[in-house]
Amino acid sequence: MTTQDPIYKTDALIAENIEAYLEAHQHKTMLRFITCGSVDDGKSTLIGRLLYDSKMIFEDQLAALQADSRKMGTQGQEIDFALLVDGLAAEREQGITIDVAYRFFATEKRKFIVADTPGHEQYTRNMVTGASTADLAVILIDARKGVLTQTRRHSYLVHLLGIRHIVLAVNKMDLVDYDRAVFERIRDDYAAFARSIGIADFTAIPISGFKGDNITGPSANTPWFEGPALLPYLETVEVEDTRDQAGPFRMPVQWVNRPSLDFRGFCGLIASGQVRPGDAVRVLPSGKTSKIARIVSQEGDRDLAVAGESVTLTLQDEIDCSRGQVLVAAQAPLEVADQFEATIVWMDEAEMVPGRAYWLKIGTQTVSATIHAPKFEINVNTQEHLAKKTLDLNAIGVAVVTTDRQIPFASYAENRDLGGFILIDKHTNHTVAAGMIHFALRRAQNIHWQATDIGRDHHAAMKNQKPAVLWLTGLSGSGKSTIANIVERKLARMNRHTFLLDGDNVRHGLNKDLGFTEADRVENIRRVGEVAKLMTDAGLIVITAFISPFRSEREMVRGMMQPGEFLEVFVDTPLEVAEGRDVKGLYAKARAGQLKNFTGIDSPYEAPEAPEIRIDTTETSADEAADLIIARLIP
Repeated sequence: MTTQDPIYKTDALIAENIEAYLEAHQHKTMLRFITCGSVDDGKSTLIGRLLYDSKMIFEDQLAALQADSRKMGTQGQEIDFALLVDGLAAEREQGITIDVAYRFFATEKRKFIVADTPGHEQYTRNMVTGASTADLAVILIDARKGVLTQTRRHSYLVHLLGIRHIVLAVNKMDLVDYDRAVFERIRDDYAAFARSIGIADFTAIPISGFKGDNITGPSANTPWFEGPALLPYLETVEVEDTRDQAGPFRMPVQWVNRPSLDFRGFCGLIASGQVRPGDAVRVLPSGKTSKIARIVSQEGDRDLAVAGESVTLTLQDEIDCSRGQVLVAAQAPLEVADQFEATIVWMDEAEMVPGRAYWLKIGTQTVSATIHAPKFEINVNTQEHLAKKTLDLNAIGVAVVTTDRQIPFASYAENRDLGGFILIDKHTNHTVAAGMIHFALRRAQNIHWQATDIGRDHHAAMKNQKPAVLWLTGLSGSGKSTIANIVERKLARMNRHTFLLDGDNVRHGLNKDLGFTEADRVENIRRVGEVAKLMTDAGLIVITAFISPFRSEREMVRGMMQPGEFLEVFVDTPLEVAEGRDVKGLYAKARAGQLKNFTGIDSPYEAPEAPEIRIDTTETSADEAADLIIARLIP
């Protein structure tokens, strides 16, 4: 075969066309957008229509879709485009979207990733997930129903999450005979609400996802509408690619790449700005400085890297830098703080417990954090600030967040990656909330640790002992206080310096303002933990006797102490045995309904999963238990 052969020429032309197509496709801009709104507003149908009209469905997919449409019967004999997106069996059965479904499609002008987010209030948390990375939101409204509560909720969240481009798609216009007055009334109602929450601009389009009106081009059914059709608008709306690139350089370190002794690189996604070899950088929160030696990528060394790109950076100096730290421009560092005001979107069915420790994940860093009682909750319909002591499912509020150490951050308005965070329950590992940082509290900047000449090691040496916390936990009536008292008495005979913190005693003074709600119990233990920490700094052996029913708070106190200084002692007494003792008459009151939130009756006790010491009081006397504890403390 020669190069003049017609078959050769045809193959070469095909290859050339493929290369040209791939080259053009590679340089298309990408738009990430979400569809949101109330239940059954037609979000999945709209996305299915976009996939169908942009020729992104293969023949076998189309055949399966036609068969599924006939089987489900939701649109008579016509195609039900929603079935392209509603992948879960439960979604198909109920006709609603439960999870976030991501779909890719492309046109001649642009590539798209669309997230079909749930409309049901129960799954608002999934909508937040989809919106967190979007550039544009398509908010659908059923033309028959108008602006609903979920429309307002989703619009508020879209604005809160920093999405700047909003399309108001008034759907199902075919079911109101394409009435112009209906469209304009909904548009004006939404405009009034949008202004009240700070949305300055949006684009309203009358559509029918099912019939295809104003999806890919102007519809003959709406000659009165002079605006753009949906797809042409999505193809031409300006994506603010350069916004993050124009800011100062920031890159959270995701991984330290050390394949050999000759190479040490810091890998991550550049969140803001751009960087070149020779640029001066600072590592936060340590504050150490160096200069960029190389920018390494999959294609080789580069002279420039910008926001949105994942690269490996090497430094000219051997300085300490690890995952979770942030590389920033030396002359324009981030703020570093441990207390912030933030907006919290609560996404868990269990309500927020002020004072409880959660994992806070921001960028590539995970720290322990506590949430204070909300300053207020926001009514998304009226924008009214409501006084609340906690946040429950789908609530949006403003609260102070305190982390266990200082972290570098930006306000969410400045940078999503460095100002947005999630909260994770330490025991269930469930993501319970999303948050957006407003600013650091001034007191966080003005309070600094004062170094002293005499430290905890000196205090302990003077007492000739190792500090420790013996944390006795168990049900009321289990025998904690009795055992703790014997332990302290025996340690005193051994000339050990101790202090006993008893649950009832601290409520006469330090914690006299606290009740027995879950939040108050958490704060009770937090305060005791802080006192115990101060006492170990003084070199003391601290003995505590608290029900401390929740694992989270016991782990919080453990985290306050030096490694190895916290010994959890589970005084394991069955409920029937503890209730049988009932020396204070508390169980009888709880059974009679006179004592609310009583552990073991109407409030749970979470038994330790791996305590250092377990005492079975049905087999071990209090005196024997004390000896076991002391033997573990002082081998």
